Amino acid sequence: MSKTTPGAREDQDLGAAGSQLSTAPEEETAPGLPSLGVIGWARWFWRQLTSMRVALLLLLLLSLAAIPGSVIPQTGVDVTQVDAFRAKHTTLAPVYDKLGLFNVYSSVWFSAIYILLFVSLIGCIVPRTWQFVGQLRGRPPAAPKRLTRLPAHTTWRTGATPEEVRGAALSLLRRRRFRAHTAGDAVCAEKGYLREAGNLAFHIALIVMLVAFAWGQLFKSEGNKLIVEGDGFANTLSQYDDFKSGNLFQNDDLEPFSFRLDRFTGTYELGGPNRGTPRTYEAGLTYSEGAYGKEKKTTVEVNEPLKIGEAKAYLVSHGYAPVITVRDGRGKIVHQDAVPLLPQDGNVTSSGVVRVMDGYRNAKGASEQLGFQLWFLPTYSEGTMVSQFPALISPMMAVNAYHGDLGVDSGIPKNVYQLDKTHMKEFKDAKGQLLKKQLRPGDTLTLPDGAGSITYEKETREWAGFQIVQEPGGAWALTGAVAAILGLAGSLFIQRRRVWVRATAGADGVTVVEMAGLGRSESARLPQELGDLAAALYETAPGVPDPDENPSSTPDPQAAPAEGADKP
Repeated sequence: MSKTTPGAREDQDLGAAGSQLSTAPEEETAPGLPSLGVIGWARWFWRQLTSMRVALLLLLLLSLAAIPGSVIPQTGVDVTQVDAFRAKHTTLAPVYDKLGLFNVYSSVWFSAIYILLFVSLIGCIVPRTWQFVGQLRGRPPAAPKRLTRLPAHTTWRTGATPEEVRGAALSLLRRRRFRAHTAGDAVCAEKGYLREAGNLAFHIALIVMLVAFAWGQLFKSEGNKLIVEGDGFANTLSQYDDFKSGNLFQNDDLEPFSFRLDRFTGTYELGGPNRGTPRTYEAGLTYSEGAYGKEKKTTVEVNEPLKIGEAKAYLVSHGYAPVITVRDGRGKIVHQDAVPLLPQDGNVTSSGVVRVMDGYRNAKGASEQLGFQLWFLPTYSEGTMVSQFPALISPMMAVNAYHGDLGVDSGIPKNVYQLDKTHMKEFKDAKGQLLKKQLRPGDTLTLPDGAGSITYEKETREWAGFQIVQEPGGAWALTGAVAAILGLAGSLFIQRRRVWVRATAGADGVTVVEMAGLGRSESARLPQELGDLAAALYETAPGVPDPDENPSSTPDPQAAPAEGADKP
């Protein structure tokens, strides 16, 4: 027969009672996790998604996901670069296609991260906002029973009555912008609610920025246009040199306006190590809003665009357009226009082509196509084929002439600034040498065998490249960014703290004042602030000596700020 000691019996009884009173779920005998059910798992997933930890993780993932969009060519930015990448990396390109890396920002996985981050932020903000509203509607909590246990406290005896002390403390704390009220024998006060408001403002601003960026990407449009002095532009799709837009953009969303480039002015550094560096680029425009708007004058500079509605026209590039005249073998003008040439270096050494496709006849009446390769130097120096300065000081244009088939009827798109020489032959002079010549303004190159001529007229215009951007939501994104900075600053620098002042009558009838403070977060300023409040209150309720102290001694109010001090 086994015996049970009294201690063991008590342990068994306590264990049985504990098992009966415990609210913890019973352990399963079978291994494995308990079944939560569909609703249980949904709640668990929602709690994880709306936690701050997951929100920060999603924000990090979004930043990492944007890296491929900056490194790998994107279809929405430059299709030509994407095609070149495909041709060069035949093994890697199919993998990138399957992963959506050529179109990162509209891929399924990037959109999933974006949407999950959006939902996570909303899930974090809504309950915290509701809790913050409850705090604003409530009152500061009542004073603890023992204020001397708080990290920052002070106490002294005064001849003022408890009611006078509490009234003075209430008035003082309210003047210092505390939310204060009297509860029992103590005054309860709290300050720093804007800390949580700043935190909420930061998260709400993030949502505003996410919405603004998404809205801008969906409805944006961006195009480029090269305009020669004297020419104009109307904001329609057919006028752009290249154009791309968001998925939800409609042609009717384009702002109706037009402008004409009256003049372009560029100034450059004349000497020193920065010789030739642009100082100013200015484009004088005449523009009008709407179909029948009144014409207005303006000047567009770098980073100072023309703004019309939600559209902005930025000045992004500059070059020269010499006026070229081409005559056929019968002397008929078959081409006469300013030809924009693209800069190749910082001194605006430029290249381009002239194509003559229709209307050309040589001296024998035969039809043919002509092509001219142009190399232009705004400041020419003997012995070199690169410009010495970007300004138009001593222009020179080198010309190579070709005849044959330009390939424009093949159906394959051609670069207007490059010449396809596959089916072209270069003209030769009477000695059988390739026909090349350097032309000054007013000079003419005569083609052999009565093929005509090309003339560099005594006029060189300038052209300006404009980027017309229409991205709605920019103002909201800027507002969200500013609000996020202000909210983050508030959440970092504003301290939430509480102060209690208790005044009670002692056994000898003298009022005992206890004052303590508690910060919601660690703050080295709390003891100093409590000391300042105690010193101010001490002026209204001055101290009296303790019964066991020398009556001639006077309490020092400046001793009150000391953390953990017993007396002021």
